[in-house]
Amino acid sequence: MIPYGKQEIIQEDIDTVVEVLKSDFLTQGPQVPLFEKAIADYVSAEHAIAVNSATSALHIACLVLGLGKGDWLWTSPITFVASANCGFYCGARVDFVDIDLESYNLCPMALEQKLAVAEREGRLPKILVAVHMAGQACDMQSIHRLSQRYGFSIIEDASHAIGGRYLNQSIGSCRYSDITVFSFHPVKIVTTAEGGVATTNNAGLAKKMCLYRSHGVTRDAEDMTEVPHGAWYYQQVALGFNYRMTDIQAALGVSQLKRINDFVKKRHMVASKYDQQLRSLPVVVPRRSSASYSAFHLYIIRLKLAEISLSHREVFEQLRQNNIGVNLHYIPLYKQPYYRAEGCSEDFPNAEKYYSEAISLPMFHHISDEQINTVVEALRKILL
Repeated sequence: MIPYGKQEIIQEDIDTVVEVLKSDFLTQGPQVPLFEKAIADYVSAEHAIAVNSATSALHIACLVLGLGKGDWLWTSPITFVASANCGFYCGARVDFVDIDLESYNLCPMALEQKLAVAEREGRLPKILVAVHMAGQACDMQSIHRLSQRYGFSIIEDASHAIGGRYLNQSIGSCRYSDITVFSFHPVKIVTTAEGGVATTNNAGLAKKMCLYRSHGVTRDAEDMTEVPHGAWYYQQVALGFNYRMTDIQAALGVSQLKRINDFVKKRHMVASKYDQQLRSLPVVVPRRSSASYSAFHLYIIRLKLAEISLSHREVFEQLRQNNIGVNLHYIPLYKQPYYRAEGCSEDFPNAEKYYSEAISLPMFHHISDEQINTVVEALRKILL
């Protein structure tokens, strides 16, 4: 079966990891700060904090921004559960903003309308998580402008978007946000097997995230309540977590990051081939924003259901039967039983329409022309 996503591990990656396995450091060693510096330099951010997953990064990002009981976190309903779960982790409440049907990102106009109502009702969000769906940046200028007016903090969930750009700046530079979060899961553009990074330009936030990722324990005398008893001394000054990235993971990330520009360039080539070959089929192909250079983590089509005789589910299942590993990113979060039990709103017509039509086709930078042709021909036979 042709998978919807796939990592590429080359000999250089293997050699780099083996070198760490033979070293004195497997957990916290020199590779973690090296990876953090490489990420910070690549995206032009002041600080990068490596953790064991993007979910962990989202959690500690919310914590350092002060999210707590009684607060609201808003995000897109079309995203993985982690983008919203981080709000519940902090005891906050969660709500959603409908998407734009061209970008599949959170819609700034819907956001502005919802903020106006929330201001009157006294339930403005403390944090907005802006998800860069499929690798294309949200309209961050508009979102940032609204944050200045309504006083909320912004986390960019760029789990799909390392290597992408917005207004000629790297996603992750935090020009329009407080913190950006990346994922390095195996199906992502760059992998550390599991892992995540939070970037920020705020030294105070960076220091707090470092504290939260490692049990809330510090060895820095400046942060202690008394003079250290000796060289062995440490203090737990906050309730933190074991969210640290290992040196093994970081080494793989350092090696992979060297090829990121090539990865993204090839993904654009794959997307262009799909665009051309799907032109005559009853599908909507991904729109390119003039403001954004997508990382193209996903290639999502929408079926023109009025022009075909099959249902969305039938097309999906027939593609799977033809060994095409399609997927659907994502089920709207408010449809999940946990979110329904929490009383989350379900009035998001664009998210509903998207969910009824969307299919993610196989997309990875080393997919072959033969595999692309196989995907397109399977679609052609099913749809025509």
